[in-house]
Amino acid sequence: MCGITGWVSYDRDLRTETATVDDMTETMACRGPDDRGTWIEGPAALGHRRLAIIDLAGGRQPMTAQTPDGTVALVYSGEAYNFTELRSELTDRGHRFTTDSDTEVVLRAYLEWGDALAERLNGMYAFALWDSRHDKLVMVRDRMGIKPFYYYPTPDGVLFGSEPKAILANPLARARVTLDGLRELFAMIKTPGHAVWDGMYEVEPGTVVTVDRQGLNRRVYWRLETRPHADDRTTSIATVRSLLEDIVRRQLVADVPRCTLLSGGLDSSAMTALAARQLAEQGEKVRSFAVDFVGQTDNFVADDLRATPDTPFVHDVARDSGTDHQDIVLDAEALADLDARSKVIRARDLPMGFGDMDTSLYLLFQSIRERSTVALSGESADEVFGGYQQFFDEEARRAATFPWLVRYRRDFGDDTGVLSPALTEALDLRGYIADSYRGAVAGVRRLDGESDFEYRMRQICHLHLTRFVRILLDRKDRASMAVGLEVRVPYCDHRLVEYVYNAPWSVKSFDGREKSLLREATADLIPKSVYDRVKSPYPSTQDPRYAIALQAHVKDLLARPSHPVFDLVDRERVHRAAHPDNPQTTQGSRRSLERTLDLALWLDLYKPEVSIG
Repeated sequence: MCGITGWVSYDRDLRTETATVDDMTETMACRGPDDRGTWIEGPAALGHRRLAIIDLAGGRQPMTAQTPDGTVALVYSGEAYNFTELRSELTDRGHRFTTDSDTEVVLRAYLEWGDALAERLNGMYAFALWDSRHDKLVMVRDRMGIKPFYYYPTPDGVLFGSEPKAILANPLARARVTLDGLRELFAMIKTPGHAVWDGMYEVEPGTVVTVDRQGLNRRVYWRLETRPHADDRTTSIATVRSLLEDIVRRQLVADVPRCTLLSGGLDSSAMTALAARQLAEQGEKVRSFAVDFVGQTDNFVADDLRATPDTPFVHDVARDSGTDHQDIVLDAEALADLDARSKVIRARDLPMGFGDMDTSLYLLFQSIRERSTVALSGESADEVFGGYQQFFDEEARRAATFPWLVRYRRDFGDDTGVLSPALTEALDLRGYIADSYRGAVAGVRRLDGESDFEYRMRQICHLHLTRFVRILLDRKDRASMAVGLEVRVPYCDHRLVEYVYNAPWSVKSFDGREKSLLREATADLIPKSVYDRVKSPYPSTQDPRYAIALQAHVKDLLARPSHPVFDLVDRERVHRAAHPDNPQTTQGSRRSLERTLDLALWLDLYKPEVSIG
């Protein structure tokens, strides 16, 4: 895993811009603490920061290949889990390798197949190749959008990077956010290609973007497509198990310490159990880590989102699978710390997080990094198998909008209500979301003979797999890479995603419960307590001291009335949230406090030009 960046400028020789290229590269130091490298030739410059995972000595980048017609240079972030098979095929075709890295396999695959190599890769990746034979840049992103990738067209070329901060380090990029960017920031819908920053775009998942002297072109090499599913329930369960066995085995390959993220839910428990069984074949124990909060288990109060605390189930799995387990226990002071919150916003480049759940994730990863470099996560299983409450909520099913917004507003309230009335009116988030929703469902193909209900559930699954999951994947990538931890997501393997997506909802939920296919496919691996457990989201602290600390921070902010955050938020609403009748505050007030602090810190860190006129 690494951080990549670069600059193509057809009107200049970038060898005169070494300092700027270095500045862009150094913004990715957190993503690649082990090594750095730059490569510049004429109109092209590439920068790389490396987190060494495979072939620690031989995988340095940028990596180049010399051909009779010119140089091809690569900067690569991610993992190709099928690199061993590709290497064998390329060797049979006459290619010779000097390293054991998957990076060199990707480079040689491009020399053999051009940008059609994308269709051959299984993994999570974002990479860019400068092909001097044709004076063109080729940018490729993985199918599910696991690894982030951004670009910023310029009058004579393009800037690109793993994160916006790399692009914004170049003087050509303007740190500006318009109303359209603010809409995306507050809507919680993750529009494909949208980067919030004005003039900047994402390389969309499953897409190749090519830049040459004639301009910029996009080619979609993968999309989630509707296909008939002929397998019965028994065959579907067996196929899911077979795929998971193969996926976990591939994703355990690394030359550095590995672990799993264990929440005690079905997803992470099944994955951990599979990993434990496979590593046991090699005489190894799997490490597992879980997040907890001081006093949370003993004082837990059930609510509509979380019926049970995680820790008892975590310990059942750790004991059952024999993992080397550690709980990372956080207190309210750590969760409310403004320095930690600033680091989260710096990691995300935007104030679009999940409050204490973002800070705890960052602190969890920071602790894990002291013992492991690679972690397997259960992320995306809910989107793939249908695990969220909104999949079963009649109001969310019927609503002509993104289903998670129905549940989110019911559970958390409207945290955008803290925005100023003038900004709220200018944003027209309701209209923005409605337009986005219509576009999102328009491309979901219906099978011949598919019932209205099955088609609606197909739409809901498609929305989660192409919109919602990308919010969470970006969150996990940024928080983990901010501390140099590579997090792999087995449930995002495109083979599994395609297979389960096309299974009818009647098969996905054959017993009336969430994630029926996954539960039955791994029933022999997990404790009965986990098998019977109802879905519980990522944990959030219930400690009232956290809310009280937020209030104190916001009171300090209110004492600075000239702060630019008050151009965006309603000062009176913020004042009420910081001075509640109940000192322990409500969930809605807590979210308002978190939103205000995030916006204020973002404005302090990035000093963006915010255009709302």
